[in-house]
Amino acid sequence: MGKSSNPYPQGPPPYHYPPPAYLPSKKWFPWLVPTIVIVNIVLFIIAMYINNCPAHSDHCLFASNLGRFAFQSTRENPLLGPSATTLLRMGAMEVRKVVNEHQLWRLVTCMWLHAGTFHVLANMLSFLFVGIRLEQEFGFVRVGLLYAISGIGGSLLSALFVRRSISVGASGALFGLLGAMLSELLVNWTIYDNKFESLVSLVMIILINMAVGILPHVDNFAHLGGFGTGFLLGFVLMIRPQFGYVSKTKNPYMAASSKSKSKSKYKIYQFILLILSLLILGAAFLIGLGLLIGGADGNEHCSWCHYLSCVPTPLWSCDARCTSNQYGNQLTLTCMQNNKSKLYTVDNGTSTSYIQELCAGLCR
Repeated sequence: MGKSSNPYPQGPPPYHYPPPAYLPSKKWFPWLVPTIVIVNIVLFIIAMYINNCPAHSDHCLFASNLGRFAFQSTRENPLLGPSATTLLRMGAMEVRKVVNEHQLWRLVTCMWLHAGTFHVLANMLSFLFVGIRLEQEFGFVRVGLLYAISGIGGSLLSALFVRRSISVGASGALFGLLGAMLSELLVNWTIYDNKFESLVSLVMIILINMAVGILPHVDNFAHLGGFGTGFLLGFVLMIRPQFGYVSKTKNPYMAASSKSKSKSKYKIYQFILLILSLLILGAAFLIGLGLLIGGADGNEHCSWCHYLSCVPTPLWSCDARCTSNQYGNQLTLTCMQNNKSKLYTVDNGTSTSYIQELCAGLCR
């Protein structure tokens, strides 16, 4: 037989092999996110049981069908849920209790409570949509830390600016996940295709959700605090190995080649972002807790910041918020801004807009 004409009897040199596609890491089974959803729903049911509206009011919704689980009247809680008093007993954020009674645990407990049926359903459906994907990609430990720390960050910023009303909800934690998705895209920029399309679509989703926060009765400071916390945490918890490192370890030809260039697992800019994020996050939490414990009011140092949470329009007011209790034709309103209470005599057919007018006058 003749001599082989193959110039590469041991195979072609490494650069002749086609570049491998990016191979993602293994998928995690998502169990933590559904568990958190179940816990939130169970706690809402417990809140409704403790609330026991028929025992305290003559104007409960669906009392004949739901019994002690009946909702407060829409005049007091338009979200179909318990009273503010019940939420406060269960751990809602109330700044005076945190500052004067040192109940810092409310920064944590408030994120597990919800004001009403619409509130808990909207938050939990959004959390499932976002959280399942993140837990599959990054695992339950990192997503759990992201959820908890972002929720506390949202509660902390809310407590510094929302001084005269209670605050509940997992919105801060949910916005933390959105913030982490954005920083995850930025810190792992080299491994993604369609980078700019993904960035634009994600930013649009975030802006739309933030825009909802300018409506009355929505705590946008919790959204902003949770988003900022999650954004910084994303640079710490959501780092992926760079493309070249993954390609070398996943591709048998490149791994076997002694001539392939050695690749570090992470890029330098990823380490820089991680360190900066940890420093900024740690400083922000220490300063925020110090200001909160010291009784500082963020509104005194930022005269325009209240517009971040509510923008007044001819359709709604941002100032007047009241709780109400009605027995027969006797309606008691309590302004949540100044804690003034007053008893009014009203007809059974009194409109919600008229009640809002009474509330506005009480809060002046």
